[in-house]
Amino acid sequence: MNLSLVDAFRAFGAKPNSRLRCASAMAEDGAMVLNCSYAHFGHPARGVLRYEDRLSRETSNPEDSRRLSEHLTLARDGELPIRMVVTSRTEENSSGPRSFYVRPDLTGKVVKFDGDHYIIDFTRPEEVEAVSAVRRR
Repeated sequence: MNLSLVDAFRAFGAKPNSRLRCASAMAEDGAMVLNCSYAHFGHPARGVLRYEDRLSRETSNPEDSRRLSEHLTLARDGELPIRMVVTSRTEENSSGPRSFYVRPDLTGKVVKFDGDHYIIDFTRPEEVEAVSAVRRR
């Protein structure tokens, strides 16, 4: 479903700091909401969708980068869940209209954050439980 930025963040109980552009926000339930771009996804293992990026890549809005850094630090240190909003464009690499969609079926966790480079691994909660159950046997 194509949503506006505000509606996508609202789906997780968060409010973006801008109607047009926002990298992250904190939801009412304490989770971090992260705005993701297709170009930075990978699949390092079965059942894991990895998002990897650098704060220094985005230089056009230093306030947004500062806020994202604060949110990543909170999520890492507090082991907070991360919710995914994905930005899509009507045309690849276009500066045209954007739309957004959410992935409520995936929950992320900060794997690495060194102040610039960050890695978030997203999994389905039931897959994590299944792997844990197999390991306990």
